[in-house]
This record gives sequence, C-alpha cells and structure tokens, in this order.
Amino acid sequence: MDFFVKLANWLWGPPILILIVGGGLIISLRTGFFQIRYLPFILKETFGKMFSKETEGEGTVSAFQAMTTALASSIGAANIVVVPTIIFAAGPGAVFWMWVAAIVGQATKFGEVALGIKYRKTNKDGDFVGGACYYLKEGIGGNLGKIIGAFTAFFFMIEIFPSITLQTLSAAGAIEMMGSSFGMANTGLIKTIAIIAIFILTSLVVHGGVKAIGEVTEKLVPFMAVIYLVFGAIILAMNFSAIPGAFKMIIVGAFNPKAVVGGVGGATLKAIIQNGIARGVYSNEAGMGSAPYGHAAATTDHPARQGLWGCFEVIVDTLIVCTVSALLVLTTGVWNPEMSAAEMKAVSPVAIERVFNSSFGSIGSLVLSVCLFLFVMSTIIVIAFYTDKLGEYLFGTKAGNIIRWLSTFMIILAIFLSFDNAGTFLDITLGLVVIPNMIGLVMMSGQIKDLKNDFFNNPEFYPGAKKSKLKGAPSKN
Repeated sequence: MDFFVKLANWLWGPPILILIVGGGLIISLRTGFFQIRYLPFILKETFGKMFSKETEGEGTVSAFQAMTTALASSIGAANIVVVPTIIFAAGPGAVFWMWVAAIVGQATKFGEVALGIKYRKTNKDGDFVGGACYYLKEGIGGNLGKIIGAFTAFFFMIEIFPSITLQTLSAAGAIEMMGSSFGMANTGLIKTIAIIAIFILTSLVVHGGVKAIGEVTEKLVPFMAVIYLVFGAIILAMNFSAIPGAFKMIIVGAFNPKAVVGGVGGATLKAIIQNGIARGVYSNEAGMGSAPYGHAAATTDHPARQGLWGCFEVIVDTLIVCTVSALLVLTTGVWNPEMSAAEMKAVSPVAIERVFNSSFGSIGSLVLSVCLFLFVMSTIIVIAFYTDKLGEYLFGTKAGNIIRWLSTFMIILAIFLSFDNAGTFLDITLGLVVIPNMIGLVMMSGQIKDLKNDFFNNPEFYPGAKKSKLKGAPSKN
C-alpha cells in the first residue's frame, strides 16, 4: 500500500500541478487572458442571466440547467471539509495560491466546456452527449485520439464507482452527525436509513434522464449554496473586525509563510503553493474534464457562450464558496499559529463544524449537516449520470443504461463498506484522467483560441465587438 500512496502523492505533486497550471497558463495566454479582460461581460452573461428563460440554439436542457448539473459535481463536501485542511497543513498563504489556480483554471474550464459543445453528438434517444472523451477523440483525431478518448473515459468511470460509495458515506455521515448533536440514540440505524433514502432519491432522479437531473440541480444547487453562504456571511459579520487580518495573513503568508505561522508544520513556500493549487483544482475540477459531460446537453447558440458558464463555476466554487470556508476558519480563531502540530491534525477535519457550533450551538450543527448532505447528494446524482455517459461512449447506449444502474447500487455498498484506503485509489485513477485531458487541451489550445475569437470578435454574440475579425459566418454550434 505504501507504494500506491507514494505514487498518488507523486502524481498530485509536480507532474499534475505543472500540467494543470502550465496548461492553464498556455490556454490563458493564447486566449489573451479573456477571463480577466472580459470579466464584467462574463458576470453579466452568467450571474446576470441565472434564471433567464431565453435560450437560443439546439440542446436538451437550458444553459443554466447544464451549468448547475456540472456545478453539482464540483461543489460538494470539499468546499466545506477539505478547504480548511490546506490552512492547517500549510498556513493561510495556501488560500492565495488556491485563488491563482482558480483564475488560471477559468480558462481551462472554458476550453473544456466549449470543446465539449463543439464536438458533442446526439445519441439514439435524441439527447446531446459529449465530454472530454469526445473532444479528445475528435479534436486530436486518428488512432491517437481514439486511444486517449477511450483511456480517459475508462479511468474516469473506474474512479467514479468507488467515489459514489465514498460520497454516500459522507452524506450519511452528515445525517449521523446531526443525530448525535441532538442526542439521538442508535445513530448507526439513522445512517443506514439515510443511505437507503439516498439510493431511492438518486435512482428516481438519475433514471429520469438528463432533463430530470437538470430540473433537480437547477433548484438544489442554488438552494444549498445560498444556505451555506447566508450562514457563513452571518458568522463573518459577527467577526467582521477580524476579516482584514485574515486577508493580511493570506497575502503575507503566500510569499513569506514564516511571518504568519513561524515555520510551524509544513508551512514552507513549496508546501503552500502545492497545497493551494492542488486543493483548488480538487474543488473546482478545472483540468479534470468532468464539466463537459454535464454541459454537453445545454441549449446554446455558440460553444464559447456555454464556456462562460465554465468560468462561472470556478468563480462560484473556489473564489466564493471556498473563500468563505477559509475566512470562517481564520476569523473565528478555530485556526491560530500557536496550535501544536497534534492540535492542528485533530481540529483540521472538523474545523467548519467547530465554527458553526461555536456560533449557533446545536442549530449550527443542524445547518451544517443539512449543507453537507445536500452538497454531497447533488454530487452523487451527477456523477452517477456521468457513469452512464462514459459507459455509453465506451460500449453503447444500452450498456450505458446498465452501468447507470450499477453505479446507483454502489450507494447501497456504503452500508457494508468503509473504503479506508479508497482515497489513494481514487487519486491515482483521477490522475490518469487529468494527464491525458490536460495534454489534449494544450494540443487543442488553438481551437479554444479560435472559439473564443469567433465569439468575442463578433457583435452578434459580443456587443462590444466592432466587427468580426474572422472570415466566414459565425459558428452557431
């Protein structure tokens, strides 16, 4: 087992981080850092049109439903539980590098989503399907494209199966935690009932097809995010005077960690950069190629327009939700530089729980349990749907349907299994997905640039453009 732990740590060290950050920088440079230059327009087209019913173009679900489907996969327990761990592991400065990864990651996710729309297909049921395996196959072309596409689809599917069980354990654990906070007896039974409920709810939604998933996620994702952000904002307001100091620790600690934590634990410059970038990518999934499986069904008039929703996902997931989690830990004193290494290790996994408890008592535990359950539940629904699309790509529509059923039964396994070492297995298989996806995106960065230019240089799509600089008619799909 030590070998696999070392392999996972090595993969998610320099190899993948260089690929993700370096690849994201290449895409950002080739697209002129559009995510910064056109930020007001991106916000207007996403935040400003979140609930707009106006849609143009072809698709199975609305652009917003497609975005919430993809966002449901990335916004989850990691935003609440995992983010504080980077502060305990490497100090507040790691948050700054998480932001850097998010800014670069917007270009990466834009490319993933735009290429997902460009190379999407319609299946036998008339639904639009697409994803990383599709654009890697078609965009790279030839036998190499076929091999990389199949390789990516297979390992992503293999990663998702045990992930569904782990996510179920997290969701059921949130309910068990709620029961404990209210002094309920036999929390084990509560956990089992919760797992069965998750199986029933997931089955009803996932087997209803992409439209049913879109209808659920467009309501569930905003609701769960708002609950967490509202209560988070209340806590930050209660500790308003500590916010400037928290930002100072983040900025100073990003370049001089010893000035903030005095060299405690792993607070070296290398550690804060690696932790910040790795956790940022783990949270927003930019570079993993997961988002386009959800976005492929979107109704849109241009691949780049849907790509803007990819930027939106990273903004919401990392720059908003993850930042709130980090500030909650820094402003309430749950983390402080005087803690011993043993204390930090003990507090790290339950940091946000302590924040909510100290602020609201048992009600805080209830709210956090509900947030965790909804965050994880939405993730389970979407990644179970992803297994269908991956199976469909590899083996055909009927096989995809069978694999979708198998994926939902992985929920039931949470009653019997703990998967103590599954995290290492998941890291390795996900690494085997990220590497070919990022290499493919860099190879297709010219196509991403062309899609971006076709959109932003044409007044039909971007009002700020004086005239199209590209020859020919604008791309409609």
